[in-house]
Amino acid sequence: MHLFFNSRVITLAMLASLAPFAIDTYLPAFHIIADDFVTSPEFIQQSLTFYLVPYTVMTLLHGAISDSIGRIKTIQWGLSLFFIASIGCALSTSVESLWFFRALQGIGGGAGNVVARAMVRDLYEGAQAQRVMATIQIIFGIAPAIAPMIGGLLLGFDWHSIFIFLALYSAMMIVMSSYVLPETMPIRDRLPFSFTNVKSRYKSLIANREFLLLIISVSATFSAFFIYVLASPVFLMDHLGFNFQQFGYLFIPTVIGMMIGSFITKKSAGKISPKKLLRAGYYWMVLIVLLNLFFCFFFANDALINIGFIALYNIGMAAVMPIISIAALDQFPKMRGTAASGQAFSQMLFSSIVAGLVVPILWFSTFGLSLGLFLISFIGLFAITKTKLWNN
Repeated sequence: MHLFFNSRVITLAMLASLAPFAIDTYLPAFHIIADDFVTSPEFIQQSLTFYLVPYTVMTLLHGAISDSIGRIKTIQWGLSLFFIASIGCALSTSVESLWFFRALQGIGGGAGNVVARAMVRDLYEGAQAQRVMATIQIIFGIAPAIAPMIGGLLLGFDWHSIFIFLALYSAMMIVMSSYVLPETMPIRDRLPFSFTNVKSRYKSLIANREFLLLIISVSATFSAFFIYVLASPVFLMDHLGFNFQQFGYLFIPTVIGMMIGSFITKKSAGKISPKKLLRAGYYWMVLIVLLNLFFCFFFANDALINIGFIALYNIGMAAVMPIISIAALDQFPKMRGTAASGQAFSQMLFSSIVAGLVVPILWFSTFGLSLGLFLISFIGLFAITKTKLWNN
């Protein structure tokens, strides 16, 4: 069956997409929520940090839990908590209560993303795994494009409806994962769950130099782009002059870039060596990052060009991420859930640092954001050049 119409692949992609929906759907509402709560947009922006920090911490456990109690049950428990927390966000009447329920969302929301990664590798092998991961990334890439537009449309009712939407989405994913996906962690292969056992597994991850370099590379490469997602209210509205209903002007081009990169990876699976595609992707990103930095320093803002560079960067980013992710999971074939947790933790740790520290410092201008893209992407480049995947 064609991958785009495979119900398992669609369900896995939608599970992975819950994270960008939870982050991006309410971005257009920042100023409106701030006015409603009589606070500043900066305080509302910190609700991203309140979501991302517990999300990041819990990613260390979701995969390990799924190695012990099974993939499906982990998804069910995590997304049930996300559902309850989403209702709490919708009923919030102060920024403090919003922070609290966003933190609860973060605790449960990572289960779908982490477990979906592990299940891809449970179900598929070799070039097929690369094609499936790329297909999921294409579908996953649609979420950041449509989420802010959905948020903008829901603002026609009020901002509370955005969190009702997230609650309904998580409920739908609980049902789909329960009836569409098979349990890929049979009882005979499950690992005992205890903090001592989990600690031992993470010691194995940390001791594997190749795994660490791979997850640092994929995390930095993604977080470099994520700067623009997190800074989008300021980037689009203050620097480029758009309104909250025009968030698609950023997200549609950048997601098209992601889809092109993922399509390239999917079509090249089994035809072009992962090493060649990996190098081509990073060389492309270096070129785009340097051109973006040069333009933002010397020229006035131009929405088409400023956004175009981000979209072009995403082609390279999306082309290399499935290759790196699969290589990282393959380091630990007997505990892929824990390995997926380690990878997700690294990615969200970078994103949390970007959200809480980097973005507020650099969103003073488009040049500041381009400098962030430059610095963080080069961390990813440095890490990948030290791996066996790059050199062998």
